[in-house]
Amino acid sequence: MDMSLDKRKRIIAAASRLIVRDGLQCSMAAIAIEARVATGSLYNYFASKDELVREIYADIAQVMYEKLAPEMAADLPHEKRIRQYLERYVDFIWEDPERAALFDYLNNNPVLTLEQTADLFRDFLEYTDAVILAAQEAGSVRSGSPKLLASFARGAIRHTLKRRRPNPLPLEPEERQLIIDMCWSALAGGRKA
Repeated sequence: MDMSLDKRKRIIAAASRLIVRDGLQCSMAAIAIEARVATGSLYNYFASKDELVREIYADIAQVMYEKLAPEMAADLPHEKRIRQYLERYVDFIWEDPERAALFDYLNNNPVLTLEQTADLFRDFLEYTDAVILAAQEAGSVRSGSPKLLASFARGAIRHTLKRRRPNPLPLEPEERQLIIDMCWSALAGGRKA
């Protein structure tokens, strides 16, 4: 592996951990210590903390797109497509508590403008809009802004899992299915697929 790539990833991972633990006020020096790099060399990779935070957002956006936007069979019914999307989103939020906390923190303490954030998440958002819009055109999903509908479902999932996470027991399949069913019901609005 390229050593500079490894160091860059270590810096992003260290900054992510510190932001979750200490908030955005964590210093570049603390990030360097956590990443086990010299403070001066940190600036070889990121000119500022704002640039580093943008890279953290970009990293989350890339992982989210890779995990949540796979190709689906063209003949897959719309309800199944959306349920698979919801399943993957539940798993994405549940499987990595630190990433979920970081995502939640950054959403609630925005460093980037909405336009900058939308630009970083563009591929993921376009994919989601297309899935919702296709289901609307087929009559499977209620009318309304695809962005608003998808945002509602993702927010419901994040918030529900955030409230469930303090329970030390694993997320039960029945709980996971209930979350997916509730989100599907909200998106379908009483329609049959």
